Amino acid sequence: MRILYLTVLVAAAFGFAASRQSPARPGEGHADHHQGIKGRGDRVMGFSHEKTEHHFCLLRDGGVIDVAAKESQDGESRGQIRRHLSHISRMFTDGDFNTPMLIHGQTPPGVPVMERLKANIGYRYEETDRGARIIIASDSSEAVAAVHEFLLFQIHDHETGDPGRVEAKCPSH
Repeated sequence: MRILYLTVLVAAAFGFAASRQSPARPGEGHADHHQGIKGRGDRVMGFSHEKTEHHFCLLRDGGVIDVAAKESQDGESRGQIRRHLSHISRMFTDGDFNTPMLIHGQTPPGVPVMERLKANIGYRYEETDRGARIIIASDSSEAVAAVHEFLLFQIHDHETGDPGRVEAKCPSH
């Protein structure tokens, strides 16, 4: 009985780990999936993943999407980032999450709840020295949990290396 219990426990752990990974499209491995995100992202977002960096931060009341030009003198990328995030902020406020679906090839976790609770979630656009950020906040614990799911998915799928834990404030990049 003990061996059966350990076998089930190990299988459950492997199942959980596999479920945390982004599913690839049929016939697509992890490397192909990530390359697809980069290519689709460049087209949909309107700026180069090679010239920019994404960061995602979880906060107690929501989180932050931060995109910046890698080079401080890259005004073209900075402008493209600002146009994109300004537009995304308005779309998310309206409950429109089609852009992340187009980039990732699937509906990111958390999105159905974020759509349903759109009136309980605020999206504030801010410009930064090298780009822009969207600050996402809510008083609803259900909405905050959905925002965290969404941001954790982004961290994993964009392979940003961000910590993925709730922070008191977002680190500067």
